[in-house]
Amino acid sequence: MNDLLSAVVTLFLIMDPLGNVPVFLSVLKNVPQERRRAIVMREVVIAYFVLLIFLLVGDHALRLLHIEQETISIAGGIVLFLIALRMIFPQTGSYSDAPEGEPLVVPLAVPLIAGPSAMAALLLLQRAAPSGSLDLWIAMTIAWALTAAILIAAPFFYRILGERGLTAMERLMGMVLVMISVQMLLNGIRVVIDG
Repeated sequence: MNDLLSAVVTLFLIMDPLGNVPVFLSVLKNVPQERRRAIVMREVVIAYFVLLIFLLVGDHALRLLHIEQETISIAGGIVLFLIALRMIFPQTGSYSDAPEGEPLVVPLAVPLIAGPSAMAALLLLQRAAPSGSLDLWIAMTIAWALTAAILIAAPFFYRILGERGLTAMERLMGMVLVMISVQMLLNGIRVVIDG
């Protein structure tokens, strides 16, 4: 149960729904109001299937490449750390230059929800508990469902929290992700030293 909760929290933080609220609103600003909710629902479903496919085939690809668990733990810790730093110290630039019309797959489904960081986290979590694929699928589904709910209600969260509130929440989530990433890195290093 503890591992399941940890996986849900990690995946939820990486999907960063609160940080993505302004991006979703910006990308959809030129889309008619009555179409926005349907587009967001379509994009979160596409993101779910992308993550599900990666969950099913990603580990097999790593086994084919003979990549060990401690390597994934160290590399994943570094990648998550860099992602967390970007959440804490956001870069300039946005997705507001997206093509006109309705977005399809890019940039909303991939990479904002099902991005490289979420895929790397799935691999890490899967290699950490290879017998718990069902648990990982449940964790992924819960994290995705929470993310989807927040993104579908994006206008509400934007009205309640505002730009500054969303930024503060994203930075707080980034701090928690820094701690998770450092723990992953330490776990990988400990296995290498003990082995």
